[in-house]
This record gives sequence, C-alpha cells and structure tokens, in this order.
Amino acid sequence: MRPESKVAFSIQKPPMKHYYLLLSLILTNTYSFAQKENFSYKFYGFVRGDLFYNTRANMAPVDGNFYLFPLNESLDANGKDLNATPNGSFYTFTTRLGMDVQGPQIGTARSSAKVETDFGGFSASTTMLRIRQAYVALDWTRSQLLIGQTWHPLFGSVMPDMLNLSTGAPFQPFNRSPQIRYQYRKDKLKLTASALWQLQYLSSGPKGMSEDYIKNSCVPELYAGADFISGKEWLVGAGIHLISLTPRAVSEWNDKKYKVDERMTTFSYEAHARYTGEKFSIAAKTIMASALDQTALLGGYGVKRVDASTGEQEYTPFRHATSWLNITYGKKWKPGLFVGYTKNLGTNDPLVSADKVYGLGLAIDQLLTFNAAFSYNLPNWLIGFEYCPATAWYGQICSATGKVVNSQAVTNHRFLGMVMYYF
Repeated sequence: MRPESKVAFSIQKPPMKHYYLLLSLILTNTYSFAQKENFSYKFYGFVRGDLFYNTRANMAPVDGNFYLFPLNESLDANGKDLNATPNGSFYTFTTRLGMDVQGPQIGTARSSAKVETDFGGFSASTTMLRIRQAYVALDWTRSQLLIGQTWHPLFGSVMPDMLNLSTGAPFQPFNRSPQIRYQYRKDKLKLTASALWQLQYLSSGPKGMSEDYIKNSCVPELYAGADFISGKEWLVGAGIHLISLTPRAVSEWNDKKYKVDERMTTFSYEAHARYTGEKFSIAAKTIMASALDQTALLGGYGVKRVDASTGEQEYTPFRHATSWLNITYGKKWKPGLFVGYTKNLGTNDPLVSADKVYGLGLAIDQLLTFNAAFSYNLPNWLIGFEYCPATAWYGQICSATGKVVNSQAVTNHRFLGMVMYYF
C-alpha cells in the first residue's frame, strides 16, 4: 500500500484560545439578543397527539387529521363499496411552537410581531416545518394595522370550541392567508377590512388547486365586517367577502392556442354570534358561501358559456348555505356539542356541462355533522374524546340548475382521542 493512501486528509486542531474566543462571542451575542433594548419575547406552544378511527374513507387532508366529510361510494366489479373501509392512525405532527414579540414605539404606535409554526407540512408533505402565522402589527389607541400571514377574517372571532383539528370545517371557514388588515375599535364597535392573497389554502380551477388564479387576477380577496362587543359575554357581527379569480389566460381550442380574458367574481355573506358565561358558552355562524373552497367549505364554480371561436369560457359560482351551532359547559370537566349543516343551492346560471366544474364537494346535496366531545382540563394539560357521525347526500349535478339530484346518503363514524400539553 502506498503511504498516501493511508490518510486521505487531516484536520488540525485549533489552539485552545480559539475555543475561548468562540465561546465568548456566542455568549455575548446571546446576551445581546436577550437584552435588546425595547424588545420582549414570549414563547408558547404545545405538544399534541391525535388518535383517530373512521368507519370509512373520507376527505381528510393532512394524512387524515384534518377531517371534512365521508367520500361517496365507489363500487368494484362485484358491487362492493371500495370506500367502505375503516382506517385510523396516531399523529403528533400538529405539535406547535410560537413566539410573540413586543417591540418599541413607532411614533404613537406600539409595534409587535408573531411567528408561529408546526410540523403539519406544506402541500402534500406532513413531516416538515411550515409557517402558520407570521406578521407584524402596529397598534394605536383605537386601531391596528397588520401585515403578514394570519387567520382569514371569515374564520373570525367566533369559532367552535372543539377537539378536532379541522375546528368545524367544512361548516366553519378554516384558512390562514397573507394579508393586509386594518381594524378600528370605538366603544363596543370593531370594524375590519382585509385584502388577502393565497399561499397554503388555494382555490380550485381548470388545473386543480393553484395560487395562479388569484395571482393572475391581480385582485386580492377582499373582506369587510363589523362586530358589536358587549362586555365579556356577547359578540355579534357580520361580514361580506369578495373573490375574483382568473381561471385561465390561455385557451387550447381546436388544436390552437388563444389568449383569453377570463374572470370569475362573486360575493359571500356571513353572520356570527357568541355568548360566553362563567361556565356556559354558545356560538353560531351562518354563511351564504360562494366559491369559498379555499377556506375548506364546500363550493366552487362551473362553466356557463364557451366561445365557439376561441374556447374562452365564462363562469358561474355555486351557492352553499352553511351554518353551525356549538354549545359547551364547564371548565375542568367540559362536555360540548357541535352541529353543522350545509345545503347546495345550485348556480345562478345553467352549466354547459356537469363535468366542467371546479371545487370541493360539488356532488354533495346536503352535509350534516354532529360532534359530541368531552375533555378533562388541568393547568397545562388537556385530555379529550370526540365522537362525530357525519352524513353526506351524494348525487348528480343538474346542469340546468347546478343543484344535486337523485342523492343517496353515505355516513362515517369518527372517533378521536387527543392529549395536549401546553407551555
């Protein structure tokens, strides 16, 4: 063996004084970070485990953790339902870590920021770190300006108190989006105006779920709402939402490509209320939803006209009436009941085809869910159990009305056990 083949390379150990210098720099920088003038930092989060079991296959992203509704029957050659197969698992990737930052005054405004993450992944991955919230805010005496990613205003200040990760979806909007939000408060009134873009929660369209439809639209989602707040007990409010999408910029028609100018614009309306007592609370929300599938609600849109020369398409939105009611009682021992209902009201205009539609759950006529929960709550601990039967009535989309006809019921029974440790 040649001498040079014995050692490919060597690393010289630096003098000990270099270690002392490096350690001194680390300690100095750490101290400087902790003591940075006019800044304070608060870390928070939890470790969470979810154990669940379903009696059939479901629409449930995030590896089954984000439960929405049971899937329709899918019959094999012998007429057996391929989706009538139980499933279940145990996950901890919704474990969360966040940091609240209080910063210095900027003029007359108090500055702050939030960064929040979990391991729920992005897109198809459920094993990677992702951004949940990341924003900066300026607070004045009566107003706040927020820039960054946080909860969609349709999620709002009234949401169900339940154990399931989906937090009431697909009846309660669930979405966190990049946005610019302004809120004004005076006495018992709070006004909210938001402009939102899409990142992790996306609209459907001709090429599936994509942020391109809102990006090419050049018009963000817009929301305006008002809340009336009376003490710590009552909150009542309402809002209006606009979405304007560009489904396509290019049409492929008769083996040729054409530049097209397509747009689908529609409004949604919501109202909400909540009462919070010493032990008893009741909350409710109702929405006239139109193409809100990016918020995990049933909905979407379809093609109502096709230009014979270029293939350019015009669109009509589906309308869904959705409502939920949530009641809880207690503190240490806490039972709760959630009821959600959605009805497909069809489209404003006839569809060219029942196959040229884009969205979530458009073949469902009605969806009904009950959720019975019970939790044991201690300082820093929560242990709970939920039982959730959900029934979806599937049928065929009628192209003349957009409504679903000839429907039949499909039911799933979901059992969930959960433990959380807060810090």
